[in-house]
Amino acid sequence: MANEEKDSVEYYSLLKDFRAEIEVQEGAFSLCFWLYLMSSTAFPARLIQVQSSATEGAPFLVLSEKKKMVLLPLGILHKEAPETCDLTSLSEVPHVAMETEFPMEKWIHIGCEVSSDFVLLHIDGEIAGKKAMSPLFNKDSISGGLTKITLVCGGGDDNSLQGYVHNHKVLPLTSSIMEYYAKDPPLQLSIDNSSALEIEEGSDGVWSIVGGKASCRRIFSLDVVLLNAFSHPINKELEVIASLVYADNGAPVEKTSDGEAPLLASQDGVEFASCDRPSKMLHGHASFKLKISQLSSKCDNRMFRIMFHMPKLETYPFLKAFSPPIRCISRNRSTRMSSRLWKRPASANDQLNLSQLSGLDDETLELHHSSIHEEKLSPSSKRCRLGQDDECNSHSRTANQVKNVARRSDSLEELDDSQTDSESPEARNSALKSTSSSRNPMSDATIFKYCLAGLTEKTLLLKEISSTASNEELLSFSHQVSLYSGCSHHRHQIAMAKRLIEEGNKAWNLISQNKHQVPWESVVFEIEEQFMKIAACNSRALTQQDFELLRRIAGCQEYLAQENFEKMWCWLYPVALTLSKDWINTMWSSTSPKWIEGFITKEEAETSLQGSRGLQESGTFVLRFPTSRSWPHPDAGSLVVTYVGSKHTIHNKLISLDQMFSFAEKEKNAKPLQDLLLAEPELSRLGRIIRSR
Repeated sequence: MANEEKDSVEYYSLLKDFRAEIEVQEGAFSLCFWLYLMSSTAFPARLIQVQSSATEGAPFLVLSEKKKMVLLPLGILHKEAPETCDLTSLSEVPHVAMETEFPMEKWIHIGCEVSSDFVLLHIDGEIAGKKAMSPLFNKDSISGGLTKITLVCGGGDDNSLQGYVHNHKVLPLTSSIMEYYAKDPPLQLSIDNSSALEIEEGSDGVWSIVGGKASCRRIFSLDVVLLNAFSHPINKELEVIASLVYADNGAPVEKTSDGEAPLLASQDGVEFASCDRPSKMLHGHASFKLKISQLSSKCDNRMFRIMFHMPKLETYPFLKAFSPPIRCISRNRSTRMSSRLWKRPASANDQLNLSQLSGLDDETLELHHSSIHEEKLSPSSKRCRLGQDDECNSHSRTANQVKNVARRSDSLEELDDSQTDSESPEARNSALKSTSSSRNPMSDATIFKYCLAGLTEKTLLLKEISSTASNEELLSFSHQVSLYSGCSHHRHQIAMAKRLIEEGNKAWNLISQNKHQVPWESVVFEIEEQFMKIAACNSRALTQQDFELLRRIAGCQEYLAQENFEKMWCWLYPVALTLSKDWINTMWSSTSPKWIEGFITKEEAETSLQGSRGLQESGTFVLRFPTSRSWPHPDAGSLVVTYVGSKHTIHNKLISLDQMFSFAEKEKNAKPLQDLLLAEPELSRLGRIIRSR
């Protein structure tokens, strides 16, 4: 954990100010430090060079033209020192280089061991390379009389080298670089994506948020977390401020024409300028409930970002966090994001090709058994992306179109102009007329109110409906919502509503014993018991890390209130229900191999696929439940596969479970999910989650 006493501005230093005085002992020395390089850093770059009477200006640590960290020995004579940092000029000089690119805007620990016999480069506690020195080279090495050297930044005064250094140490010969790697790691502020609520994300990664006038703008939630370099939350008593800036240049967004602050913080139903209401960190987390009053259309259609920073520490870029680009729109505009229809492969032998979906970072992965290719794709099986991982949305239907359907016009065939090859007008009309003629306990207004509502409104509506409706009526309601929204994935969430609410109320009454709030530590046993009962799995208990994630989702600390419990329950219940299915239950129960490690975040999954030498081999994947998807979100309880793609980039794709469960129930000899995953061309081996204890 970071040293609590080091909160001053001297805690971190600029790379250009780096200076280390080294006493060489027995012809050897060791040096280590944390390095943070800005993405604007020009390369190749001479990061650190040697200053001494023998080797003035000789390079010591360089970033090559391929952005690889390179360590050179000290035996290079001044006349042999390369004029640039291009490795092609070092072909005759021994050196050690990383195998992969050096990550930018991320804290990386660097260790250098230098002696007359070898040079050794450590990256994040692991050996990245070692090079033995030849006897011929040794005659000019540090064993040849060099007893004191000075290492300084080699960037000069042109500001092309932008970075920060933390906790640099010259180590005794008896000390281990690995030992210092674990001491006093630096900090970084990040957005906790699992906390995001009421935010829609398009296929281009842009967030869409409804804002503008007070009567129109919607509240949305975001948390930021202060992490050390090992991704562990750090408990510091600090305040965080949120502000709205332009995405293209980082300049503050102006006030509205009414003089209202562009970003508002909501506290107890009252709105304040966000800059006047900082949020205090608790156990490393700061929570925000925000609204945007300024519209992109009023600012030349420019996009915004939310910037989070800590007062008096805003000069450090790693202690700032920025949201993705935001397009703030008014309520009367369609908030539907761009969508894409994933079709079944034409050939029976075709498996889903993940590379077909590479245009989006987080998409839908539909796994198909080869025998179901003959089934026609129904209109309700359409999927599209809308959210931080993946989300379901109505396909090409605007609010006005939905309202037209509510009027029950005679021209039902005009409901959807964007017909697909799997969706003929005759089939659509037949389905609509069949629904119209059947008994409908829910009014049209209720159906279309649900279709147009946000997650918070959907939750309240389902609670109201479930209190009086039967399970059969809820199933009928779910069918109609799926039909008119063009998305079958609403159906699953509506169908579970009554049971989720009833069992949640029973569980809370049992836990709380009529108390307003209860200690978290006293409820974990009951939470685990409820989870194992719903998941129909008695062989695998929840771990401490699982409970920590549940507490983060609940948004509580030492005490759990009913509001916190409901947040957690709306995430946990769909997950447990998914695990109760035979195909998933078997994978969850498996311990060797452990197909599903537990409850993890997107960041933990991606970190597990990265090592000190870069990404793991292509095809390595892990399975997780998206932490940003809670009931009644259409993707609540779904699985996401996080994997290393063929181009050595990380992808997150949602597994469509609806058709998989439907097929598994029909086919007794259906292949297990793990076999279907490994049959995918871009998935070859199961990764592991390394979790701290």
